[in-house]
Amino acid sequence: MREDLHPKPTPPQTIRMRLIAWRNRLFASRSFQRHAARNPLLRPIARRRARAVFDLVAGFTYTQTTLAAVESGMLDRLEHGPASLADIAATTGLNGDAAARLVHAAAAIGLAEEAEPGWWLLGRHGAALQGNPGAIAMIRHHRLLYADLADPLALLKGDRRDPTNLSSFWTYSAEPHDASHPAGAAADYSRLMADSQVAVADEVIAAFRFDNHRSLLDVGGGSGTFLRRVSAAHADLRLGLFDLPDVVALARRRFEQDHHGAQPEFHAGSFLTDSIPQGYDLVSLVRILHDHDDAPAQKLLQDIHRAMRPGAQLLVAEPMAATPGAEAMGDAYFGLYLWAMGSGRPRRAEEIRAMLADAGFARSRTIATHQPLITSLIVATA
Repeated sequence: MREDLHPKPTPPQTIRMRLIAWRNRLFASRSFQRHAARNPLLRPIARRRARAVFDLVAGFTYTQTTLAAVESGMLDRLEHGPASLADIAATTGLNGDAAARLVHAAAAIGLAEEAEPGWWLLGRHGAALQGNPGAIAMIRHHRLLYADLADPLALLKGDRRDPTNLSSFWTYSAEPHDASHPAGAAADYSRLMADSQVAVADEVIAAFRFDNHRSLLDVGGGSGTFLRRVSAAHADLRLGLFDLPDVVALARRRFEQDHHGAQPEFHAGSFLTDSIPQGYDLVSLVRILHDHDDAPAQKLLQDIHRAMRPGAQLLVAEPMAATPGAEAMGDAYFGLYLWAMGSGRPRRAEEIRAMLADAGFARSRTIATHQPLITSLIVATA
């Protein structure tokens, strides 16, 4: 008999494996589910578990309800004060029945609230969204992701080099950068990055001591939202922005129009192929590393280290996989988002720190943020 050249590995028979298997058999048991639902002590837990499972089944309807509430203008109208059903129908362009269906669906997920019979206001989640332009921008942007995930298995089985809606939008993710990208592409993705980066910048500023540094280079800095927020809090920092030529042109115009402090030094080039500008004692990578696969990400870290003087620091700010309290954001959301984009993957903090060590950095540490769902931080010293 021919020897099997690729024997199937045997799973380890650890206590943890056995406990998880026992738990799963218990949770899958219909008799246990009925018992838990009837038991006064277990009933609250059973109901929470049932809601969580139902959210997995029906979650796509929540996101589509949110998109409809945003794009119809309903949330904007409710933000301005109490609205009747007739007001909502007029705002959204829907007939009375459809408007009622939408506002009741929105109320069920906290976007709207019937404050008095027949009068509607924003719900708690709707109010939070209206105060977060970056989240609204991402809700609109997710049309592209919805289309790419219409058949998730087909997406996962396909070649990551095949074009998708997201890869066509994020043109900078092409490695190396193709200067022939359609006109306006940089403006489109730079606008989304700017809209969604304010909350990230504020989390970083609240957690990191910029006053220990004299100069900051933001690599892949987009239209400069991060630098403008840092400059407003730390006006003495000398600033630099490094990004693709068409993006730098946008950033220069934005600073000339909107920023009243010192102008940064603008460096045009690709961080995938060109040398990193030197002369800064702090370099930042804000939501950059996870956009790139391991080889280009490792090369970028090596190039940054090469451009640094001993003692200079690199600040990595991005959502990270396996972050306590934000696990779904890491591997579920960004895992599929970056797969659809055709480049990058979410990484755990310890993976990034290992990459930093391999790139030559002497040491690194994590820094806690108030909202790890928005971003986590790692600082590395050259």
